[in-house]
Amino acid sequence: MRMNRRDFVKLSAAAGAAATLPAWARPGRAEPAASGLSDPAVQPKFVNTVPNALDPSFIFKTDSKGRYRVRAGTGSQFTGLRKNGTGKKLATRIFGYADHSRGRQPVSWPGMTVQVKSAKAGGPDQTEVRWLNTLGRSHPLPVDTSLHWCYSLKGGSSANGVDYSQFSIEENGVPMITHLHGGHSDFQFDGNPEFFYSHQNEVIGPQWDFVPGGFTNRFRYDNDVPAGNLWYHDHALGITRLNVYAGLAGFYFVRDKLDTGEAKNPLNLPAFPYEMALAIQDRMFTKKGSLFYSAFPGDPFYDDFITGEGADLPPDLFPGGGPTALAEFFGDHMTVNGKIWPKADVEPRHYRLRLLNGSDSRFMVLRFRVARDRYTTSLSGASKPLPFYVIGSDQGLAQRPIKVDTLVFEPGSRYDVVIDFSKLRRDSRVIMENIGGDAPFGGDFGDALAPEDLFPDRQTDRIMAFDVTLDLNREVRDRFEPGDLGQQESDRGRVDRTRKVALFEGQDEFGRLQPLLGTAEPTRDAAGNIVSGAVAWHSPTTERPKVDTTEIWEIYNATGDAHPVHLHLVNFEVLDRREFEADVIEQPLLQHNGTKGLGFRLENIDVGRKVKPGRAYVENAPKDMVTALPGQVTRIKATFDKRGRYVWHCHILSHEDHEMMRVLEVI
Repeated sequence: MRMNRRDFVKLSAAAGAAATLPAWARPGRAEPAASGLSDPAVQPKFVNTVPNALDPSFIFKTDSKGRYRVRAGTGSQFTGLRKNGTGKKLATRIFGYADHSRGRQPVSWPGMTVQVKSAKAGGPDQTEVRWLNTLGRSHPLPVDTSLHWCYSLKGGSSANGVDYSQFSIEENGVPMITHLHGGHSDFQFDGNPEFFYSHQNEVIGPQWDFVPGGFTNRFRYDNDVPAGNLWYHDHALGITRLNVYAGLAGFYFVRDKLDTGEAKNPLNLPAFPYEMALAIQDRMFTKKGSLFYSAFPGDPFYDDFITGEGADLPPDLFPGGGPTALAEFFGDHMTVNGKIWPKADVEPRHYRLRLLNGSDSRFMVLRFRVARDRYTTSLSGASKPLPFYVIGSDQGLAQRPIKVDTLVFEPGSRYDVVIDFSKLRRDSRVIMENIGGDAPFGGDFGDALAPEDLFPDRQTDRIMAFDVTLDLNREVRDRFEPGDLGQQESDRGRVDRTRKVALFEGQDEFGRLQPLLGTAEPTRDAAGNIVSGAVAWHSPTTERPKVDTTEIWEIYNATGDAHPVHLHLVNFEVLDRREFEADVIEQPLLQHNGTKGLGFRLENIDVGRKVKPGRAYVENAPKDMVTALPGQVTRIKATFDKRGRYVWHCHILSHEDHEMMRVLEVI
């Protein structure tokens, strides 16, 4: 039987299966903006020029010893927002990063770009970055302190005996820890959520006690890697979604002998200014220009995820009903490199776009269409989708490009695409379109979406525009050819173990929807216990591959939605997907504070036929993200070549902050 989004698991009463799983039957409902919020329909579109994160002026410089000094702090930024009725520019308070080697330079969202040369191409063996925390003692967004987060840790196996609940943002500052997403780093530099440190290093996370030499904010990243599009972002326990939403993210590019980033490169790839790095994120704003994040009654999605789930929030912990974490967040304003609905003026030639989905929960599905004229902001009357080439993904180039006209773009992922504007007439406008919904992604997009999956008066169907208004610079040849990209074939050698893991949706102690990871088979954890099913972050580790071994991970998605799964340390090959059925057995789940929530385990798993996800899913290059679709087992293959404490998690940031993350310990 084909399992679908709303009814895909064989529930066995005789086996004690859960009779009601509201998360699986939950429709993904989009909501309009509440009163007091910026109306996306009246905000300007395709007016402000998008900053190019590969502009030489936006690339971090090293000091005299080749090191980077990067400060995380607070600032104010014009995102393109205008006050309704007057057109007055509105400033937005942000967190951001700045080049501290240049003194007290203002922070920016996104942070400036780090660009390094691979050691394989004669670059240094390592890059050293000193990450300074000057975020201060207040947060621009509402913080839910009931979660398992930095200042809730109390002793136990994942702490050092310190009661972190004595600390607060107001007294001790905002905690942070930077993760180089896609980096090949020793574990103490990986951005593990319990390696956090607060403003001016006043509070240090517990895992630093297990590192020889103790705490440091000087991180070293291995450069013995091929060229790729990495990114850096905050990863502090239980507050990642808020710190990234406030602006703590930026690009990190590795170059090698083939992908040099220079105009005369061996692969004939477009180079700056014809190579653009674009971080796409969705946001909500208040009418005064502040960032807005739902957390209270009356806010968008509160009824869906709190009232609608029957959650009971005690008023002593949630005065006025909040602030509370919600299971997912969808913004109604689209931003690119910190600008709402920007534009880029382009020449009639090939452009290379390095795309990052930095959203909290939003899967996008991208197309490019020629608008009916240069001045329209609407997709009405636009052309059929233009073809483009996907030449790479998260951690490097593909062997050969794949030509598509639609691309599924999961949170946390990067795609490297080349699009040809040379055949368009002068003054054409190409709109980057999003045909993904404004709701949890189950695999449907475009015409397959239900009305309740879309915002009323939806503006999130367009992202930015490319206006073909510049004269062709004939001194720079337009030489792109979709041929061999010079990459080695993936290693299909031995496999040391096949590991079965699973994705679940349970409930926390308050009845809130709680996304979870776990095992799909009985597994011995680090404490010697045999466990099966959903497991919270704080429980002993179950994923413990041996160093220098290769494993196949079978990821069983026992939820009603897709999840973008990310493994730290490694890149992996996506092997295939298959349908499955299973009995789903209810079981208690121990929460971080000793209370009980609701979890599940799988029994009598029956794996069926292979499933091809469709041409819009492009997985032809090294990945560190994979979309695990509901009712399917997704198989990936990875080699674990460094010892230490890493993590794996769903990259829906609201999910990883509410326990959908587990330690990955290479032993």
